[in-house]
Amino acid sequence: MEKKDLLDGKKILIVDDESDILEVLEDLLTMCNVVTATTFDEGKILLESEYFDLAILDIMGVNGYELLNIANKEKVTSVMLTAAALSPDNIVKSHKNGAAFFVPKPEMIDIVSYLNDILEAEEKGKSTWWRWYDRLGAFYEKRFGPDWQKDDKAFWTKFTYI
Repeated sequence: MEKKDLLDGKKILIVDDESDILEVLEDLLTMCNVVTATTFDEGKILLESEYFDLAILDIMGVNGYELLNIANKEKVTSVMLTAAALSPDNIVKSHKNGAAFFVPKPEMIDIVSYLNDILEAEEKGKSTWWRWYDRLGAFYEKRFGPDWQKDDKAFWTKFTYI
C-alpha cells in the first residue's frame, strides 16, 4: 500500500526542458500542488520567489546543478532527475552537492515512492538517501554492470552507512 499521505498537499517545483516529462510527473503527483518550469531562468525565479516543499530538477537541459545550489540556499529539498547524465559520477556529484535523491528518468514512474521515502526520512531524522540503494541499486547494476561503484570506492563504502 502506497503512503501518499506524506505527499498530500505538498508544493513541488519540477524543472525540466522536456514537456512530456513534466506532464508524466504532473500525472503521477496529482496529490501535490505541482508548479513546472522549462528553463533554468524560470526555475531560478520560482525557487527564489516562492515556497516549495520539494523540487525535482533535470540535470542537463536546465543546468540542474546550478538550480540545486539555489534550492539548497532556499532550503528546498531537491531530487535530481536525468536521462542524459545517467552515470555513477553524477550520482556521487548529486549526493555531494546536497541533492536528496537521484532518479533516472526510466525509473520516474515510481516518483511517489521516492518522494515519500525522502519525506519519511526527514521526519525520522535519517538521510534522505536511506532507501535509495534498495530502490535503485538493481537498476544501476543492470545498466552499468556489477562493478559500477568501483571508481569511487571510498564514497560508496561510506554511502552504505549514511
